[in-house]
Amino acid sequence: MKILLAGDSTVANCPTHEYPMSGWGAQLPRYVYPWAAVHNFAKGGASTESFIEEGLWGQLLEAAEEGSLVLIQFGHNDQKCPQLAARTGYAANLRRMVAEAQALGAVPVLCTSVERRHFLADGALEDSLEDYPEVVREIALELHVAVVDLNAWTRTLYLGLGVEESKPLFCHFGPGEHAHWADGLADNTHFSRHGASLVAGEVAARLALLQCTTAGLTTAGRR
Repeated sequence: MKILLAGDSTVANCPTHEYPMSGWGAQLPRYVYPWAAVHNFAKGGASTESFIEEGLWGQLLEAAEEGSLVLIQFGHNDQKCPQLAARTGYAANLRRMVAEAQALGAVPVLCTSVERRHFLADGALEDSLEDYPEVVREIALELHVAVVDLNAWTRTLYLGLGVEESKPLFCHFGPGEHAHWADGLADNTHFSRHGASLVAGEVAARLALLQCTTAGLTTAGRR
């Protein structure tokens, strides 16, 4: 079967010159290749709106088959656009994506956005994505589709590791340590391969528990 991914840079296959930066979608095949082929349409900088307007959503739908899993994770870039507020443009686009995937017999799975690593002075973690994750949960209930709550999972992961131990999940380089970022980089949004792999493992585990009866799939681990 196919797993088709729609998302932004936190999901995408990053350019090779950015190694070891990685979206979790780039690491998902290592967990699912015995039973599913991953097709990653995610793009850095994408919002629900740009993903549709640039034709990436159309390409994904063209690749979809009966029973394909369509994983959808946006929010990081939507929240930068006034017309894509969580309960208006963003929600409308998610509903459209779910409906269009289902019309082809595919099985949409909504994913809440992975959290950014923004620790506060008291050791708490900032809710950097505001109400976007909650809207995804609400739409999943409304439309009776599965949801993988990556926002809640990554928050628990970062807090459990703490400020310093969670840093290797992301891309941090000092001056001269990386040819592409010669002046250094402190990025708390984009994962390292290690961080992306942990997220991908959680996605794979959740897919293995889903009972997608409309796709004839009793467990994601069955061929």
